[in-house]
Amino acid sequence: MNVKSWSMSLASFSSLSFLLLFVYIKFNAVKEEGHLHRLPTEVICPDSIPNKPNSSQANTIGGAHGGGIFFLETSDRTTPTFQAMCAVESAARANPNTKITIMMTGLTGNKPSRLRNFGISFLSCFSTVEFVPLDFEILFADTPLSAWYSKVERRWELVDYPTLSDACRLAILWKWGGVYLDTDFIIFKNLANITNSMGLQSLYIINGAFLTFQPRHKFIEVCMRDFVNSYNYWLFGHQGPQLLTRVYKRWCRIRRLRDEHSCRGVNVLPKEAFYPIDWQDWRKYFEVMEQKEMETLLRNSYGVHLWNKKSQGHRLQEGSFLEHLQMKYCPTTNSLMKLYV
Repeated sequence: MNVKSWSMSLASFSSLSFLLLFVYIKFNAVKEEGHLHRLPTEVICPDSIPNKPNSSQANTIGGAHGGGIFFLETSDRTTPTFQAMCAVESAARANPNTKITIMMTGLTGNKPSRLRNFGISFLSCFSTVEFVPLDFEILFADTPLSAWYSKVERRWELVDYPTLSDACRLAILWKWGGVYLDTDFIIFKNLANITNSMGLQSLYIINGAFLTFQPRHKFIEVCMRDFVNSYNYWLFGHQGPQLLTRVYKRWCRIRRLRDEHSCRGVNVLPKEAFYPIDWQDWRKYFEVMEQKEMETLLRNSYGVHLWNKKSQGHRLQEGSFLEHLQMKYCPTTNSLMKLYV
């Protein structure tokens, strides 16, 4: 086989692989969407929810894109999953004076009030939670990511939801500052006193599921430029954890992460802060754990990452570590899930 034929075969295989991955993602999304659409569209706000919509918001930090805590939905989904509901509820309870903004692509061109569903209705019970449309072109405007997005959109180059999410979180923190969280977190503690920080996933990798930076921070600008200059769709994590890791190493002029956990105004928090359980051990969330072991494991944690890529679709087990976390930190979501699932 000559070089030209080999190149064409590789391109065809790459395109087919992308198509199969896209179909798989959409199929699973449709299955879950179908289940969520069978739920009631309205939720009566329980008395146990703090900061109901009629509560005073005079001391709320952030909001209207001005800092606070951000969650993203880069697919067209407009029905938050129970896992996402738990993430937002736990963050709202642990950070009662911080605005929480949920940005959704599916809200573009629609007002959130027109898209009432179970998840939006429930999360709207928290006065600190707001839903806003996510328009990629508008978000990336006036950032180093603008030209990249125009190129991939115009040429239909390969880009998936996780890659878009990696780009969006950088643009959000660059423009407005605040905290970014993935929707597969459960948060225990207030995050207001952490800034310009990321979390170690392991000795070798910084994870971007939690990020907090002041607006216009130079480190985030460097990350966006690296995102564009070294863009490679085919390398998993290249635009996410690997990007943060390689930029931080250059930022601090180090070869190994263990050599420096704080330099030039950027901090890397220890693994136990947000990733006390390794992704390889995700099944521990669905196992029974002794109270003392839980307390020891989470003693220095602000929250836990549930590794949704591995754990999604796994049924919650009664008495498991995850059920304990949900009952304590997102109790209303846990009750609703038991009622309807």
